[in-house]
Amino acid sequence: MDKKLIITIPHYNNPEGLIQSIKSINESFKIDIIITDDGSKIKLDEKLIRSVFKNEGNIYFEYLNNNYGVGIAANKCLEFVKNHNYNYAARLDAGDICYKNKFLKQINFLKKNNKIKLVGTWARALDDNKILKFFIKHPTEHNIIKRKMYLNCMFVNPTVVFDTSILKTIPEYPIKYKDAAQDYAFFFNVIKNYECANLPEVLLDYVINDSSISSQKRKLQVKNRIKIILDNFKPGFYPLYGLIRNFILYFFSRKATTMLKRISSREE
Repeated sequence: MDKKLIITIPHYNNPEGLIQSIKSINESFKIDIIITDDGSKIKLDEKLIRSVFKNEGNIYFEYLNNNYGVGIAANKCLEFVKNHNYNYAARLDAGDICYKNKFLKQINFLKKNNKIKLVGTWARALDDNKILKFFIKHPTEHNIIKRKMYLNCMFVNPTVVFDTSILKTIPEYPIKYKDAAQDYAFFFNVIKNYECANLPEVLLDYVINDSSISSQKRKLQVKNRIKIILDNFKPGFYPLYGLIRNFILYFFSRKATTMLKRISSREE
């Protein structure tokens, strides 16, 4: 499995969460990690971070001299991936917890289904105290994902693993949306060019806290989501419904939408 998988982690001022995420990686094959620090005020302890990594593989660090935003840091990670010989790339955010053999299951799935180039998983959404908020169970089949992308992102970003060949067509997260919703724009571009899927299994704990982009920049995120839908708009029920839905969501608080997701999750 040499040179098969690299995990990309953009980081900003969350060394404790970063360590928790790296500790959670538990696989039976070699994995490399590239961490791009986005001008953090808190200095990373590279020796400590490497010491908690249970897996075989290397951890690389890159540092931006200013806080440019997660989109720029994530693209710096992708630049590293493109400059090295990896078959698969994954995304992880500091604080999120991987389940055992998460990446092995996804790579095996991609190998068995070679038409599919990107695969996510289901996840548990937790608060800062690790209390369950709701489950995230996105559609698993490509055609359904493609239709419902007009409603919201159909992938939990830090669950995703993809074949690096897609970077020849979609080389980066769109700079236009670098401050919020850049992952949604990236996945929209991928889904238009390649088949994608989600594994119907919870394989990650996704931490939603007050400092996350979806909390601090909620209005901008929804505004950018509307722009992305318009960028990809075509006549049909889902594009129109997605626009209306997101216009309505723009006026709702994060607390209100979280409550609705929690209720929906309990009903499943």
